Amino acid sequence: MTEAAVLAAIAFLGALIFGTTGFGAALVTIPLATHLVPLKFALALFVLADLAAALSVGLENPRHAVRAEWRRLVPMIVAGTACGVTLLVNLPRAAGMLLLGAFVLWFALFSLFRRSSGKIISPRWAWFAGFAGGITSTVFGAGGPPYAIYLSQRGLDKAQFRATMGLATLTSISLRFIAFLLTGLLLDPDVWLKAIAVVPACLLGIWVARRIFVRISRDALMRAVALLLLATGGSLVWRAIA
Repeated sequence: MTEAAVLAAIAFLGALIFGTTGFGAALVTIPLATHLVPLKFALALFVLADLAAALSVGLENPRHAVRAEWRRLVPMIVAGTACGVTLLVNLPRAAGMLLLGAFVLWFALFSLFRRSSGKIISPRWAWFAGFAGGITSTVFGAGGPPYAIYLSQRGLDKAQFRATMGLATLTSISLRFIAFLLTGLLLDPDVWLKAIAVVPACLLGIWVARRIFVRISRDALMRAVALLLLATGGSLVWRAIA
């Protein structure tokens, strides 16, 4: 019960971030959860919470989403997911933890020190972003960073960015859910028992996020998240090496 309560609190925190920015939940939930449960268990459990959150946010204001950007991302998200699930089922636990920690540290440093040039990049980068996001979504539970980096350089406003991110993330998480079903990662009964606590906490976080979305700067929130990621990513790398 204590473990389920802590996992539910982690899900609430992740959903609060996801509901405000349109991505970033797994960058917090998976590293924190792996201090309590194995990586593959955490990925299986939080794909259920992520799917509930993505359905809520992705279908909230679809009229704001830039469908052309979403259509560019989808084919390579599919390809990346297929490659990622092959890697995940053959990845040793320590190696997975080390790679996750390094990935989280990289994104934290990128977020803290990135300087926006205001330049709009070519839509061809959608192919790379989609493929990278499909892989990181499956292996680390975090497909959002590649999508966010790409879409943040495409000249979208705050509402368009959040809605398009929500749609891309919903696609990515749905494919991850199907992949985990096919590979048996969701067959553990304990995953579904823990989900009874985790999914409602996630939906509560989304509800709270809707109320603060108009009052908080996305950049300020992401800086706070980046500092948290530095701590969690560093601890995962230390544990993997130790």
